[in-house]
Amino acid sequence: MLFINSLLVNWTNGAIIMTVVFGLVIVGLIGAVYAMANSKKEKKQDHSN
Repeated sequence: MLFINSLLVNWTNGAIIMTVVFGLVIVGLIGAVYAMANSKKEKKQDHSN
């Protein structure tokens, strides 16, 4: 309990859940950018043939 109170964030008000949700959103955005980058590479290969 002392460790939780020593941090700058009050973790008892749902901040852990919000941190997990934020992390999942970031992972989703990175995945979307990666998928878009790979789809553009495939389109360039189709046009060059």
